[in-house]
Amino acid sequence: MSRSEQYDRLDEPQKRGQATEAIVTGELIARDVSVLRPAYDNEPYDLVAEVDGGFYRLQVKTAYDGKRDGAVVFRTRSVRTKSEGYEREGYDGKIDYFAVYNVGEEEIYLVPIEDTGATTTSIRYEPAANNNRENVNWHTEYRLDTVLSHLRSG
Repeated sequence: MSRSEQYDRLDEPQKRGQATEAIVTGELIARDVSVLRPAYDNEPYDLVAEVDGGFYRLQVKTAYDGKRDGAVVFRTRSVRTKSEGYEREGYDGKIDYFAVYNVGEEEIYLVPIEDTGATTTSIRYEPAANNNRENVNWHTEYRLDTVLSHLRSG
């Protein structure tokens, strides 16, 4: 069974989120990155990664196929259920990176908060049908190993 099929069987978004967080944590540890977790669930970040003495707050997200056109999309706002409805909140100033798991491609991206949109962000892993190449977030720029290499060198 593929990872994508496994995710499809998880019928609750919270379970998908927990699976994504476990995958991201495991991949960071496998790359010799210390991973810290907040003691309680009210922080805007899910994990803190220590890379060469620098600490980076990560909000973990599961990316989903945008329109099945070679791109994935992830949400950049948190949505919490409250007694009076939904509360939507951004992450500006509260995190450093989104750690995004692309289930279909089995890739992890570290996307700086300043590179994301107000509500969603897309990452393209194949060229668009219309061949647009401007203002595109290419997966190669945000792959876990690529970003960790930049953080370690500088």
